[in-house]
Amino acid sequence: MKIIRNLKRIFVAKAHFQPIYSRQVAYIKQASSALLSMMETDDITERKRLEKEVKLCEVQGDAMLTEFYGLLNERFFSLFTKVDLQTVAVNLDEVLDNINDSAKSVIRYMPNTMDPQLVELAEYIAAEADALSALVSGLDDMKKNFSSMTLQCDRITEIEHAADETYEDYVGHIFQTEKDAIELMKHKNIAEMLEATTDTAKTVSDHVRKLLLRYVAE
Repeated sequence: MKIIRNLKRIFVAKAHFQPIYSRQVAYIKQASSALLSMMETDDITERKRLEKEVKLCEVQGDAMLTEFYGLLNERFFSLFTKVDLQTVAVNLDEVLDNINDSAKSVIRYMPNTMDPQLVELAEYIAAEADALSALVSGLDDMKKNFSSMTLQCDRITEIEHAADETYEDYVGHIFQTEKDAIELMKHKNIAEMLEATTDTAKTVSDHVRKLLLRYVAE
């Protein structure tokens, strides 16, 4: 068993999955940046343009996932099982889907104001995107990058917890201060979608952390 494990460590098929993960994360970063810009502008036309940019990233991300499934059927030595590889790709795609849903919610509800707390939640998403980029880049050599990858996992967890606190405080705030029931629901629904997006990024980091413990810290 030890011999087989060592062979797998040698014959990790980096070229098969690393480029796709990196491109997925690149779309996540672009989409999260556009989402943040949507939250920061009062220009409705610009918001709609940015929402289309996010949607394009989501479509391109779907294409990456389709390409990934094609490569997954190839036979090659890998440090990970096919389920491990697939879970990373699917979870990254879920992050992109949620960013797209967040952008759509802004256009769908068109709130009269964009509260600072909503902008803050979008900032957390952008920060998680940066951390995911650093995390995924380490997958080509997890043994070498163990410490830095663990640090990024910790960073994403901290960001997600901060987002939870911001969301909970914000929901309490709008229920106490917003007198317009329609505007209240608009803000609450947008905040829910943004908070859910931060959760999906943590799902990625939690799975990668399991891979680190399973394949490196043994």
